[in-house]
Amino acid sequence: MADDLLKTLTAQFKTKFGTAPAVAAHAPGRVEVLGNHTDYNEGFVLSAAIDCGTFFLAAPAADGECRLHAADLNQECRFAVADPAPSKVMSWANYVKGVLSGLRGKGPVGKGFVALFGGNVPLGAGLSSSASLEMCSGLALARLYGLTVAPLDLAKIGQSAEHHYAGVKCGLLDQISSLFGRQNALVMSDFRTLAVETVPLGPEACFLICNTAVKHSLVESEYNERRERCEEAARHFATVLPHPVKHLRDVSWAELEAHRATMDPVAAKRATHVIGENTRVLKGRELLAKHDLAGFGKLMFESHESSRTQFENSCRELDVLVDAAKAIPAVLGARLSGGGFGGSVVVLVRVGDAAGVAAKLAAAYKQALGHSCTTMIIRPSDGARLLAG
Repeated sequence: MADDLLKTLTAQFKTKFGTAPAVAAHAPGRVEVLGNHTDYNEGFVLSAAIDCGTFFLAAPAADGECRLHAADLNQECRFAVADPAPSKVMSWANYVKGVLSGLRGKGPVGKGFVALFGGNVPLGAGLSSSASLEMCSGLALARLYGLTVAPLDLAKIGQSAEHHYAGVKCGLLDQISSLFGRQNALVMSDFRTLAVETVPLGPEACFLICNTAVKHSLVESEYNERRERCEEAARHFATVLPHPVKHLRDVSWAELEAHRATMDPVAAKRATHVIGENTRVLKGRELLAKHDLAGFGKLMFESHESSRTQFENSCRELDVLVDAAKAIPAVLGARLSGGGFGGSVVVLVRVGDAAGVAAKLAAAYKQALGHSCTTMIIRPSDGARLLAG
């Protein structure tokens, strides 16, 4: 399917621009498997690149103009290579503009380019189509301009594009996951040191993504409130613990238990979730090293319950799916994935059980809520890569 999509996009590129692409790149979306809202607390996350993503094809222009075509939308944005300013019109282009701005800090970017992109990451499913676009455009444009950019630097360029061009104050999880993914494995990220390692999941396991297509209002304000409460909790621990505390990463579960009663109750709940998540990620890595998928899945269920009761970033639609998953014996684990307040549930199953479980979850969701959710089977995949040039 991916090969067919690339062929289609290449043909569209030639038709639209009258030339073949000089360079092409692909970057996958990602799924967060364990470690919810821990990245900006300098904690740990287990994630995976997935087997759907975005292709970005480009060629040099004869002048200083950039022409960027979104194949999925059939829209084209034009701007000067010397001034890739963010725009409210065709805001989808801001992800690429932000990446171009970051690349300009890595070396000379002379003439403009013509580019086309398209992909198969479902929008609104919490699978980070934006980071997928940032990473494939970054790889392709860096090659086009002869720039050498280390993977972590490229991830930071993508993050900066989110912050300054898209207006989303995200961590580095999405970009790192897209870059460092490996087939049949999870990506273990330490967001203090930015150390990244691969944790084998095994070929017998895969994930279901159950997309509620729900995005509740006030998501951005709720996200900002959660982040502020985490920072508030860290400041409190810095005053009562005998060692330095910069983020909740620095607080153990025992220290949380000892000082919870002296904290603001809401800040304490938010801290309980984050500190618990860090503990679960580290435990999850140990269980996967022992090939204990059932034990790992139990941690996923625990993670969702913490999201529901402590971080309060779940919603009825997500809870319906996780409760339904618990009732299916073939399901190993399930939890919300991403920011929460809607989006998707990620479900851990064995490959042979995936189709049957997907059908049961879809039926349970429709029975409970009166409308359908979409389900897709995904496999952990390799990370972003250049394809040509």
